[in-house]
Amino acid sequence: MSRVNKLQIAVLVLLVLTGTAACGSSAASADRSGNGVSEPAAGVEPANPVGGEPSVTSTDALIVTTIPQAPPSTSAASSTPPAAEATNTTPSTTSPSTSTTLSTTTSTTLYSDGTTTTTSLPPVRPRETLIIHGIGDVALDPVYVPTFRSEGYAYAWSGLDGIFLRDDLTVINMECVVSDLGQPEPRAFNFRCDKAALPSALEAGVDVASQANNHSLDFGREALVDSVANLRAAGIHPVGAGSDYEEAYSPALLEIRGWKIAVLGFGGVLLSRSWLATDDRPGIASGDDRADMVAAVERAAEIADLVIVTIHWGRELDTQPRPDDIAHAEAMVAAGADIIFGHHQHRVGSLGEIDGKIVAWGLGHIIWRRINPVSAQTTVAKVVVHPDGTMGACLMPAEIVRHGHPVFVGHTPGHCELLYGGRPSPVEPPSIMF
Repeated sequence: MSRVNKLQIAVLVLLVLTGTAACGSSAASADRSGNGVSEPAAGVEPANPVGGEPSVTSTDALIVTTIPQAPPSTSAASSTPPAAEATNTTPSTTSPSTSTTLSTTTSTTLYSDGTTTTTSLPPVRPRETLIIHGIGDVALDPVYVPTFRSEGYAYAWSGLDGIFLRDDLTVINMECVVSDLGQPEPRAFNFRCDKAALPSALEAGVDVASQANNHSLDFGREALVDSVANLRAAGIHPVGAGSDYEEAYSPALLEIRGWKIAVLGFGGVLLSRSWLATDDRPGIASGDDRADMVAAVERAAEIADLVIVTIHWGRELDTQPRPDDIAHAEAMVAAGADIIFGHHQHRVGSLGEIDGKIVAWGLGHIIWRRINPVSAQTTVAKVVVHPDGTMGACLMPAEIVRHGHPVFVGHTPGHCELLYGGRPSPVEPPSIMF
C-alpha cells in the first residue's frame, strides 16, 4: 500500500474518532460577537484553527487541533455520545485568581507510520464583563497647573476615589508633550508635561494615553517621539502618534478578561497638516482624514474583539456634535469601532449610540485649571461590556474644584445609571456597580 493511501486511511480514522466533522460547522460561525474564536492577526499562525478541518503540513505528518470546549456538566457528561467522548481534550484548569474554569485545547500530530504525539495548548479564557472608563483632556503641566508644584502629581487623581483602580481599562487624552526636548512653537499655549507625573498617573490606574491632539507638537517632532517613548517606558500605552505613519495609526493591544482589545487615537483640529505622520516623518494620526481612520479601525477589528477610539474633534465650547463628527463616528462604527471617546471642546457633551455602539461626543477637560464655574464642569465616561458584546454606558459628573483637582459631584458621586441605546438599563450585578 502506498504512503498516500496509508495517510488517507489514517485521516478517515481520526475524523471518526474525534468527531471533527460534527464540530466544524459550529466553529465556522465564530465571529467578533463573542460566540467563537477570534480572527488571528495577519501572518500569525492561529493557535486553534476553526472549522474542524485538519491541516496537512507534509506528506508524513497530519496536524489536528481540537476546538476548545467548555467542560461538560455532570448531567451532560452522562449523555455524551461516544464520538464526542473520544475528542482529544485535556482536563480543564481553574484560574486561582478568578476561580473561572478555563477550557483547554490539544494539538495532535499523526504520522504516516501510525504514531501520534499530543501537545497541550494554553487554556482559553472565557470572556467576562469589562468596565472601561474614558476621560478627556489631561494637562500634567506644572506651569499651566501650578498647584502640582505644592500638592504633587497624585493630587490630580486623588479626588476621583480611586475609580480607575477598580476598572479594567482607563483611556485618557494626554494634552501635552511628555518631554524635556524641543523649543516651544509660537502660539498662545504650549503644554509640556512633567515626566515625573507619569508614575502617579500609572498608580492612579491610567492605562492608555492618546497623543493625537492639537498640543502634541507644541515642542516639535523630536519632543513628540520622546514623549511617546516616555509614556511607554512608564508603563502607559501611547496611541495616536509615532515616529512614522505606521506607528501613529497602530493600536495599543491588550488582553483583558478573555477579550482582545485594540485602542486607537486620532486627532483633528490641527494647526497644520504638517503635524500628521507620514511614512518618513513623525507626527500624529489624523482625526479629519476619514479614509485613513476607517482603514485603521478595519485593521484593528481584524485582530481584536473590541475596538476603542479616542478622538480629538469638534470645536471649543460645543456641547453637541457637528455633522462632520457624526459622519466620522458613523464611518468608524461601520468599520468596526465599538466605543468612541471624544474630546477637545472644553465642555461636556452628550452620550449617544450608533448601531448599538457607544459614542461619548465630548468629555471636556478634567485634569486642568479651574477657569470658571462653567468650564470646571467635567465628566468620566463609564462603559460596561458584557460577555455577549452588549454594552451599557453613562457619564459620571465631576467638577474641577481647584486647579488640577477634579472631584465627583451629584446626588450619587462616582455613580451613574447605565443606558442602553438611550434607555435605562436592567439592574446591574453588584460586582460592576460602584
